[in-house]
Amino acid sequence: MSIALPRYAGRPRALPPVTAVVAVVALLAVPLGPDGGAGGAHPADAVSALMVLYCAARLVRERRRPLSGTAAVLLGLPVLGLAVAAAGAGSPAAGLAGFGRYLQVFVLVPAAVLLLVRGRGDVRLLAWAMTGLALCQGAVGVHQYATGTGASYQGEPVRAVGTFGAQDVMGMATVVSLGLVCAVGLALGRGPTRGRLVAAGCALVLLAPLALSFSRGAWIATAVACAGQLLLAGARRALAVAAALLAAGVVLTVGFGVGTAMLQERVGSIAEVADAPDRSVTDRYSMWAAAAGMWRERPLTGVGLKGFPEHRDAHASLALSSGSETDGAGAGYVRQPLLSPHNMYLLVLAEQGLVGLTALAGSWLALLALGLRRLRRLRRSCVARSGAGGAAPPRAGLIGCGLLVWQLTDFGYADIGGPSTVLTAVCLGLAAHWALAFGDRETGS
Repeated sequence: MSIALPRYAGRPRALPPVTAVVAVVALLAVPLGPDGGAGGAHPADAVSALMVLYCAARLVRERRRPLSGTAAVLLGLPVLGLAVAAAGAGSPAAGLAGFGRYLQVFVLVPAAVLLLVRGRGDVRLLAWAMTGLALCQGAVGVHQYATGTGASYQGEPVRAVGTFGAQDVMGMATVVSLGLVCAVGLALGRGPTRGRLVAAGCALVLLAPLALSFSRGAWIATAVACAGQLLLAGARRALAVAAALLAAGVVLTVGFGVGTAMLQERVGSIAEVADAPDRSVTDRYSMWAAAAGMWRERPLTGVGLKGFPEHRDAHASLALSSGSETDGAGAGYVRQPLLSPHNMYLLVLAEQGLVGLTALAGSWLALLALGLRRLRRLRRSCVARSGAGGAAPPRAGLIGCGLLVWQLTDFGYADIGGPSTVLTAVCLGLAAHWALAFGDRETGS
C-alpha cells in the first residue's frame, strides 16, 4: 500500500513539520524495561517538549499569526482553572508540577499539533502512524497472552500490556484503542479503495489485543467512538462494517479461542458492577466518592493541583483498599497506592473545582460541537453534489471527531498518567485541527 504524503512546493527534500508529531507517536513503541519506565519521564514526553519548542521556532521564523481567535480561546481556556488550582495547591512545588503537566497535555502539545499539521495529507500520515503504533504494541500484547508473559490477571500472567509494563496496564489498551479509531476513520472516509480495505483490515486485527487488554473502560470508549463514526459515515457503510466486525468476533471467539472464560467474565462484569462489584470496582467507587467529598468541601476552586492523594483518606470510606497489586510482564510484585479517582472529570472537580471543570470540559465540548457541525455540513454538501450513494465523509473529520469522542468517554473511567498520556495530547490536537478547519480546505477529505 502506498500512502500519499503531503507535498510542499519548493521544498521537495524537506521533511514536513508534522514529522515532529510522528516522532512523538513513534517513540511510544520504545520499550523501557520490565517496569515500563514507572516513576520517570518517557522519551515521548521529552520529544513532545522539543516539538513545542520547534513549533515556536517555526512561528518566529515564518512570522505568521500562531492561532486564530477561536483557537486561542478554546485552547487557552483551561489555563484559567489551572492557574487558580495551582495557587491553591498544598505546596508550591506540587502546584508548579501539576500546572506544568496539565499545561503540556491540554494546552501546549495540542496547540503545537494544531499548528504543525498543515492539511489532509498530514492527518493521514499521523493517523497511519498511530495505527502502526497500535499494531506494534498489539502484537507484543498478543504474544504476552499466548506465551503467558503478560501482566497478572486473576493470578495468571495473561494480561496484554505491550511494552508499557505491569505498572501501566492501561497504556497498551489506550494505544490500541486510539489506533483502532484511526483505522476505522481511514476505512470509512473518502479515499482510494485499497487504502480503505487495508485500514479496515488493521481495525479488525486490533480487536484481538484490545480484547486481551481486559480493559473495560477502553472497550466501552472504543465501542462508543466507533459507533459514532459509523453513524456519521452513513447507514450503508455502518451496516457493512457492523457485519465485518460480527464476523471478526466469531472468528476470534471460535477460531482462535479468544473468548476465554476470563474474557467472558470480564465482559459480563460490565453489567454487574452495581450488583456484585469486584475489588477494583469497589475501590473505584470509593475514590469517586472521595473526589465528590473534596469538591463539596471546596466547590469553586477544589483542593488544589496534586491535592487528591493528600485529602483522599479524609474523604474515603472504609471500603477503600490500601492499594492495587501489579505483577508479571517481566516485573516483580508491586503494591501501588491509589492516588487518583480514575475519572478525569472527578479528578478535575476535586482538585480544580467548578472553575477548572467548566474551563476544561467546556473547551473539549466546544471542539466536539464545532467538529461535528463541520463534518455534517461537508457531508450534506457531498450528498447534494453526488447523491447519497457517493457521500463518503472526510477522513480527517471521522478521525478527529472519533478520537475526541473516545477520549471524552474514556475520561469517565480513567485520568491522565503514564507514557500514553502524551498520545491524549496529540489526539486533542488532531481534533482541534479538524474542528477549527486549520490549514485545510473546506472540501478536504
